[in-house]
Amino acid sequence: MDDYKIFLSEREMPQAWYNINPDLPAPLAPPIHPGTGNPVGPEDLAPLFPMGLIEQEMSMERWIDIPDEVMDVLKLWRPSPLHRAFRLERHLDTPARIYYKNEAVSPPGSHKPNTSVAQAYYNKAEGVERITTETGAGQWGSALSFACQLFDIECKVFMVRVSYEQKPYRRLLMETWGAECHPSPTEQTEAGRAILEADPDTPGSLGIAISEAVEEAAKNENTKYSLGSVLNHVLLHQTITGLEMKKQFEIAEDYPDVIVGCVGGGSNFAGFTFPYLKDKLEGDREIDIIGVEPTACPTLSRGLYNYDFGDTAEMTPLLKMFTLGHRFVPAPIHAGGLRYHGAAPQLSLLVDQGVIEARALPQNEIFEAALMFARTEGHLPAPETAHAIRGGIDEAVRCKETGEEKCIVIGYSGHGHFDLSAYENYFSEDLIDYALPQEEIDRAREYLAPLQQS
Repeated sequence: MDDYKIFLSEREMPQAWYNINPDLPAPLAPPIHPGTGNPVGPEDLAPLFPMGLIEQEMSMERWIDIPDEVMDVLKLWRPSPLHRAFRLERHLDTPARIYYKNEAVSPPGSHKPNTSVAQAYYNKAEGVERITTETGAGQWGSALSFACQLFDIECKVFMVRVSYEQKPYRRLLMETWGAECHPSPTEQTEAGRAILEADPDTPGSLGIAISEAVEEAAKNENTKYSLGSVLNHVLLHQTITGLEMKKQFEIAEDYPDVIVGCVGGGSNFAGFTFPYLKDKLEGDREIDIIGVEPTACPTLSRGLYNYDFGDTAEMTPLLKMFTLGHRFVPAPIHAGGLRYHGAAPQLSLLVDQGVIEARALPQNEIFEAALMFARTEGHLPAPETAHAIRGGIDEAVRCKETGEEKCIVIGYSGHGHFDLSAYENYFSEDLIDYALPQEEIDRAREYLAPLQQS
């Protein structure tokens, strides 16, 4: 019988992160200071981030060693298993071989601790006492709470209001690990108060929550800010996933033809795919790499490749990325981690260069796939993860039609144990398939034009 799971020993864990910057097909556009119009330097980022992370953000070194103190924590759940989805294959009657890399085995239940642990370590090493952050569905907030608890750092989380209301157990998980969690926008910051004055009933957004967390960090000397996606150093830390995967496929004597992941800001997608992108960019392998996002927030598939702010209140540097505009507030879909107006600059460049394909899918199709996966493979996926599963299933069905025996890998980024209310809505046929109206794109194009010109 073929193995259902492929494991690595702790001794086989990757010892360094892979930095894709030296291998990108075109130079990455620099972040721009909105006040001066000049590229951002280390001194501009120092009020928000420790220097260890700033150095990684700007590094052109291909490999960056993982500190022993970080490895000691990662070993609580890593290496994570690579599963063969035999039951799903049989259900679909496909000749494709389907695998999924299971990042749901971490204590917070997702891929997010791969970077939260590293970020907490570098902050602690430089004497930081307190960290602020934002979170959508709560996976990042719970991961940073977990990491801060282990490194004895205070943690304050601004959670997007609609997710705060939809996912109370994520909030309780953060509080279990000692963090404060507040529904964003709040009355605690100037950014939050301005948003509430304009729209008291706003569902909130990641852009708004980022504004609040950045403002809080900037105004307190003992506080730094931590971001769970988008920035180069965050994507760097996630590559441990794909590096493990490469070793596991060597054991399986197989190699991916298709890798599918969900995309919000882009960190989990980068973690699964960037180590393989190196092979693709060097011409060693033909691999289809597909990022799946919601039709309610189709950043990569319908957004503008433009300089934009990462937050609503225009406090962050300008980043060249695919964006729906920093004023965009997505519809209240259950995949809260995918409700972000922008995408990581590295990932955006690769989409712009045609190296990665982006697809947007509606909410009901996503949950249909999630249910199929849970009823065949047993694992209940998070709504975000279900986007990757839907994309993988679509590819496997296509193989059935063509007769191709492709190897398909799904990035299983997190479990859905705290998302049962979303499944309840699906069973009740209460889920709405939101689609982004063209007027939103036109509106974003209008107010982003001056940023592009400058």
